[in-house]
Amino acid sequence: MKPVHMMLLSRVLAAIFGGYALTSGVAVLLSSTLPLSRVEAVQTATLSAFVVYTCAVIWVFAVRDLRRAWLGMLLPAILCGGLGLLLARGAA
Repeated sequence: MKPVHMMLLSRVLAAIFGGYALTSGVAVLLSSTLPLSRVEAVQTATLSAFVVYTCAVIWVFAVRDLRRAWLGMLLPAILCGGLGLLLARGAA
């Protein structure tokens, strides 16, 4: 494959898998921090995931640097998911 095709493939993978990881992390964080009943918090977090995923895919293709695209997906995903899990365990 040509280098241009590999860069495009990497962006597509960052959008799919990195966006999924970011969306999951945000959903976990929101569901554990929203001041709603548990069912309403999970439902609100899940519905907001559609917006987060759409913005993540757009952002991956908007940035110039491929490394920034990957780091911009994975670092916030790890932070949001980890913080959400810590808060969820503390509340349980």
